[in-house]
Amino acid sequence: MSDATTMGPLIVQSDKTALLEVDHPQAADARHELAIFAELERAPEHIHTYRITRLGLWNARAAGHDSDFVLGVLDRYAKFAVPTSVRADITETMSRYGRLIIQRGPEGELELVSKEPAILIEASRHKKIALLLGGRISETAFSIQPWARGQVKQELLKLGWPAEDLAGYTEGTPHEISLAEDGWSVRGYQQDAVDKFWVGGSGVVVLPCGAGKTIVGAAAMSVAKTNTLILVTNTVSARQWKAELLKRTSLTEEEIGEYSGSLKEVKPVTIATYQILTTKRKNEYAHLALLDANDWGLVVYDEVHLLPAPIFKMTADLQARRRLGLTATLVREDGKEGDVFSLIGPKRFDAPWKEIEAQGYIAPAECFEVRVDLPEEERLNYAIASQEDRYRIAATSPVKISVIRALLKKHEGEPTLVIGQYLDQIHSVSAALKAPEITGETPIEERERLFQAFRDGTEKTLVVSKVANFSIDLPEASVAIQISGSYGSRQEEAQRLGRLLRPKGDGRAASFYTLIARDTVDQDFAQNRQRFLAEQGYAYTILDAVDLV
Repeated sequence: MSDATTMGPLIVQSDKTALLEVDHPQAADARHELAIFAELERAPEHIHTYRITRLGLWNARAAGHDSDFVLGVLDRYAKFAVPTSVRADITETMSRYGRLIIQRGPEGELELVSKEPAILIEASRHKKIALLLGGRISETAFSIQPWARGQVKQELLKLGWPAEDLAGYTEGTPHEISLAEDGWSVRGYQQDAVDKFWVGGSGVVVLPCGAGKTIVGAAAMSVAKTNTLILVTNTVSARQWKAELLKRTSLTEEEIGEYSGSLKEVKPVTIATYQILTTKRKNEYAHLALLDANDWGLVVYDEVHLLPAPIFKMTADLQARRRLGLTATLVREDGKEGDVFSLIGPKRFDAPWKEIEAQGYIAPAECFEVRVDLPEEERLNYAIASQEDRYRIAATSPVKISVIRALLKKHEGEPTLVIGQYLDQIHSVSAALKAPEITGETPIEERERLFQAFRDGTEKTLVVSKVANFSIDLPEASVAIQISGSYGSRQEEAQRLGRLLRPKGDGRAASFYTLIARDTVDQDFAQNRQRFLAEQGYAYTILDAVDLV
């Protein structure tokens, strides 16, 4: 427990929330360890509120941490004794993981087993689980319907008994894949991520944008040496994955296929978009056959926090194949973190952003919130508008354009992204700045041309929509000016800062600005968005637009 003379930065409350005193000298260390099992709920300036959830504790347990570790963290940083009820709840919750096991029987059939018959009976009598089970094999085992491995895990998680899946995986069709060895090597944390994923069998690796999630994918493929299906967010991302695999592995053009709106190639390594898999014709998924088109031994889910809901249903049928989820954040705005846990797999590796920054692998970043005042007429429009129109009015105020100009002048010559949500705002800002824009309407070839011009320095400023939120490699971008977003989306905030985090050739820091209309829902949403970055250790400096313009 914390020494009475040092008084830790944390107050653990009986409702399983933990209050972190941000200005305390031990706050950064406490934050890094809390992030392993707790989620940041609120992040005002001085006191951050974390919540210890069952899913957070089970993810920590699956990643190799036990209740002694969690209680040790709380005791180390707590200002007062951790409530007895919280200690008991943490111990009991974490002990539930793995007391039910999914395994193969002597004939290869799926079984649900437990050394504790009472738990097994409790689960088997649950209506939804009973439909997924076959007969009782023994006092300690039930058979599972051959197709129900994923659904059983989903339902057991909801019941509060997260099963450990030890039923093994199909090897898939062997395909030789090795890492290229020309002047680069897998970083220590990337190798740790691959090792922990492989031992666990399936699951999620959480790494900051810019920390080389693609390399983790390539390294996992070099261990699996099998046909691999890679699912990505869009066609630009698919082509970046292909380019990276050609550069980093022994794979050739002939071995990598693109399966998207424009191409339908199935090769030993196939990169498909989520969009094509969720495309329906006559109310049926038109490209579902891709999931069985090759004997995949590994399925990689890029940006797993953005998985469309139908992909979870498809994934439930892929439980015999190794599954690797890659993401910068397990936060999902639709609350489907439990489906990621049960169907892709639990969190296997999580590296704090600041830790990787300290190693020099991602750029240091400063975050600023710039508050602007709406002019009187806009303020009146805002006041009488409906709730759903208020955010658009506040977020797209033309008054932000003069602030953007001032920031561009302050960072003259630096590669800068101006990022917005609304197309009319992007058009008007692009015209005002005389800077090119990239939106969902921009053809793929034109997007790639503009991104390349930005990379080689012939374009210093791009005005972009949410198409640039994810899977776009712009290593020299060092300034982002966020002018509007997807309401209070924390995952989007993580993605947008992530655009800046690749280390710069000259070692300079990144600057991340968010322009906010004062005393509006724009400001309220910003506070929610900032929670994720506060959890990673980034502080926001509040600036007044008047001081910049």
